[in-house]
Amino acid sequence: MSFFKKLKESISSKTEAVTKQFRDGLEKTRKGLVEKVSDLMIRRKKIDEEFYEELEEILIGADVGVNTVMTLIEELRVEVKKQKIENALELQPILSQKLMGLLRGDDDNSLNMNEDGITVILFVGVNGVGKTTTIGKMAHRFKQEGKKVLLAAGDTFRAGAIEQLEVWGQRAGVEVIKQQAGSDPAAVMFDAVQAAKQRQVDVLICDTAGRLQNKSNLMEELNKIFRVIQREIPGAPHEVLMVLDATTGQNALSQAKLFGEKSGVTGLVLTKLDGTAKGGIVVAIRQEMNIPVKLVGLGEKLDDLQPFDSEQFVHALFAGLIQEEEDAEETSISEE
Repeated sequence: MSFFKKLKESISSKTEAVTKQFRDGLEKTRKGLVEKVSDLMIRRKKIDEEFYEELEEILIGADVGVNTVMTLIEELRVEVKKQKIENALELQPILSQKLMGLLRGDDDNSLNMNEDGITVILFVGVNGVGKTTTIGKMAHRFKQEGKKVLLAAGDTFRAGAIEQLEVWGQRAGVEVIKQQAGSDPAAVMFDAVQAAKQRQVDVLICDTAGRLQNKSNLMEELNKIFRVIQREIPGAPHEVLMVLDATTGQNALSQAKLFGEKSGVTGLVLTKLDGTAKGGIVVAIRQEMNIPVKLVGLGEKLDDLQPFDSEQFVHALFAGLIQEEEDAEETSISEE
């Protein structure tokens, strides 16, 4: 059975709505990456040095990452020799399979939930990446699952951050614990944890500052927040999610490296994937970071935040080719 057929079969057990979200959300990347690759394979047919160079350019242009691209091209060369492939089009399923392997990783990318009491999820990331929006969407998701959710407005420094979180809280039907702008974020967290205990909530989602106006170090501020939460709920926070804006490509990767390794990040959330043709950054991040991508933002709607799924991701990218393969099969059957 062909790789594309297997992929389609494993996707068929998943909900059509989620499959559609991945397909719609990754449309720009599909055009910027897969359609260019297909065009190259149809145009060149012959697999020579120029072919590899052009393929390299397309992959790097989609932000797959230079190191990852070099490895990928090397593996394709090996397969071409081993399987004596002459027609470039035969490389398409092999490339898709390799991409899925790179995306998969060994990590479990499901959220770590506290089975015994309140689950605390801390959000970190620089300003403007869609952190507050992601928190709102996540609150909505948990509410849909029947969980009781509370939000903590720990980004007390950015003008309008508290109000923005309150707007999302209202949209998701979730209360927000806050203090005045400029107040101590750790004090907000203390209040939020107390309120979460009193109200017996299932999930407490905490926003934090992306940068500070004053001279104090952001990491110190985060450590203080950690200490307050851990003192009140041993084992918390259960997740520290770093939000990255996929449209910034390699910049998102360097942010993850700088910030992620220092602040105890347990998972990444990639937002605005629908707004970029550089969705290959997911592959680069999976390869260069030891932190799993747990969630992806695929659009503007409340339910457009989805758990990351490597099969859905690759299926969405290669949807056109999967359809072509099916059409070709149907044609040959009807001709018989």
